[in-house]
Amino acid sequence: MTDNVPRASDFSANTEELLGYNGEYADAFDAGHLDTAPLRHLAVVACMDSRMDIFKILGLDNGEAHIIRNAGGVITDDVIRSLCLSQRALGTREIVLLHHTKCGLHNLSEDDFKADLERELGIKPWWALESFVDPYADVRQSIQRLYATPFVAHKEHIRGFVYDVTTGALHEVTLSEGVHPTSGGGENS
Repeated sequence: MTDNVPRASDFSANTEELLGYNGEYADAFDAGHLDTAPLRHLAVVACMDSRMDIFKILGLDNGEAHIIRNAGGVITDDVIRSLCLSQRALGTREIVLLHHTKCGLHNLSEDDFKADLERELGIKPWWALESFVDPYADVRQSIQRLYATPFVAHKEHIRGFVYDVTTGALHEVTLSEGVHPTSGGGENS
């Protein structure tokens, strides 16, 4: 379970360096005028993967969208809570889902992962890991969860994509079964 995790002797904390960067950022800060409500009335639900720069991928600027991230970009109760607030209190009307290739949850055994944790910690997690085999099917499931919940009021503009981490291209996913893109830009086969 910890193949990619650095040993304690190989790890050094980053926070002090990050605080230095924040000082530079704060000195040049010019975004204090931005409103709480996103300018594009857009919410993006994406995986937390560090290879995904959501603003660059979508050509967004600060203040244009709510970005909601978790492992896998999964539509969980907490994501629905955030989307409910985003729509009802802050005026968003469009949702974009961004999953990706080569995700850490892809082909991960939920049972094995939970069993490892239970052996190590003496307690099995109560939460679902939400691992998957096919990222396109996973996006379809996420879209269906959004349509199913009563807490997301505005469902007219929901679209889902798989981001290819090797090419940078987005591939649109529709609710049609077995639809896989052949190239970027939302083309489906």
